[in-house]
Amino acid sequence: MIRIRLRLRPLALSAAVLAIAGCTGAAAPGVDMILTGGVVWTGVEDQPFAEAVAVEGGMIAAVGTSGEIAGMAGAATTVIDLGGRFLSPGFIDNHTHFNRAGELLLGVNLLDVSDAEGMTLRVGEAADRLPDGAWMVGGSWGAYEQWEMSSTGREGEAQGEDAGQGGTGPFDPDRSLIDAVSPDNPAILWNWDRSLHLANGAALEAAGAECDWPGVECGENGEMTGRVGRTAANRIRAAIPPKTDSQRLAEARIALQRLAENGVTSIFDITPPEQLPVYQELRRLGELTTRVNVRPVLDSWDELGHLGIGQGYGDGWLRFNGLKGFVDGIMGNSSARFHEPYLTTGVRGEWRNPANTGHVSDGGSGMDPPGNMERLVFGADSIGLSPKVHAIGDHAIDSLLDIFEKVITTNGPDPARRFAVIHVQVLSGPEPARRMAELGIIAEMQPYHTIDDMRWMEERIGERSRWAYAFKTLQDAGVLLSFGSDWPGTNAAWYTSNPLVGMYSAVTRQTLDGQPQQGWFPEERISIESALRAYTVNNAFASGEEDVKGRIAPGFLADLVVVDRNPLEVPGAELKDLRVELTVVGGRIVHDLLGVS
Repeated sequence: MIRIRLRLRPLALSAAVLAIAGCTGAAAPGVDMILTGGVVWTGVEDQPFAEAVAVEGGMIAAVGTSGEIAGMAGAATTVIDLGGRFLSPGFIDNHTHFNRAGELLLGVNLLDVSDAEGMTLRVGEAADRLPDGAWMVGGSWGAYEQWEMSSTGREGEAQGEDAGQGGTGPFDPDRSLIDAVSPDNPAILWNWDRSLHLANGAALEAAGAECDWPGVECGENGEMTGRVGRTAANRIRAAIPPKTDSQRLAEARIALQRLAENGVTSIFDITPPEQLPVYQELRRLGELTTRVNVRPVLDSWDELGHLGIGQGYGDGWLRFNGLKGFVDGIMGNSSARFHEPYLTTGVRGEWRNPANTGHVSDGGSGMDPPGNMERLVFGADSIGLSPKVHAIGDHAIDSLLDIFEKVITTNGPDPARRFAVIHVQVLSGPEPARRMAELGIIAEMQPYHTIDDMRWMEERIGERSRWAYAFKTLQDAGVLLSFGSDWPGTNAAWYTSNPLVGMYSAVTRQTLDGQPQQGWFPEERISIESALRAYTVNNAFASGEEDVKGRIAPGFLADLVVVDRNPLEVPGAELKDLRVELTVVGGRIVHDLLGVS
């Protein structure tokens, strides 16, 4: 059950658009901000480019040539000379786990740590950031090392001196590595698959742990080494006090800063109920610098309905945008559901709830018992909160489309409906793309997954990999592509929140070091402009905000991003190297490398 404390009002736009002769749009002299002298990509199909933009009251007041917009400046106008840089609508991320990202950014992230020196350094850095007394939890050390051992992440053991202590197996640290650098922050950490757990002295003391606890390892001198089994780790975790409001706010602030640095002005967030008051407090303080489309879990539809909460409930900063459900698991642990078995396990994957997938998720509902997902989709549609459902394997996608089709056919057309398949990782062929287009189903994808998964997917599912992340097939069929990050990722990988890297992934289908040279199944590459639209125009439609967001046009929100070079004119391989130099949300500068603010 979720409990919601809201102080929101229906979405309402401020001020009428002003008028100026000779411009696209209209405004009176003395606007708040002018951005001029650059390449402005508007996202408007019949007028995609301009030279300058005027902003008034948090909205786009006018768009036109530099000469036309110059006359709108007043004594108090901030005029920003773009110097030929690229200006576009702010990036919209269709899939974040914001609270988890904040935890990792402020706390401890050990995904790329697999040695003593790295462990000590990273834990010490986290202790310096965290308030005294705040716990360090998780970390998932050794994830990248494990994936490098084999393409499945299951076979073999590390070899040699670099593979862990003594070169005898995966890195298995003891508390001597972290006690001195974390005396005031209890820590219960684990490796990427939770087969190993480590507690520091402060955590052992806080939990009252003793050598006679099952699963607590003690040395010959009778002192606990910090290595604990799963049961003992759970007992230690039970001693963790509730997270303070100040820590939640600190986590949120560092996550907002990262999003601003990457030009992200809106997110679709998989939001646990305890995060809503954090967003509300940040907004009250004037510190919310990214607009949030709140997405609770699918099985909360009836409670939300009783509260009168439907699609778009809220305002331009915090609003409800669909409900998140699950059909299957993930490729990372071979639990995504396929028509045919995995080549590596001989099973087809599972219908699973997220608690069993190993994915960083916050609740949800699956296919158990039979008919459950259909009931939930019908319920969500009945209150106007469009279901957005995780489906990765080809069987999962096909089964979900059957459910969506039944609900749409039964309930009849609704122009506000925004059903989406989340991830859409492996199609069974071109036919599901045709069905999605016909039904108006959105493909809510995270293109960085492509370059993270290509390392081992062919070994697991063979020639079916041809239909993995089938961006071009979906686009050509007429399916709306919606892009995002899944930030911060899974227990085995960190996913960047940088949309430019996501665009690179969709355009090149190459790893960050440029492999394979022609791209992985290059026939599924898309154009740079298609990828840019998927992070702007298309995501505004996916959230039902296409009339106020995702384009640079009069009357739209002044959510803008300035990039150092024009992404539409660079080779696709250089997209990942572009830099966001200015981010504006509602006419307010929230990230500035140009020295404006």
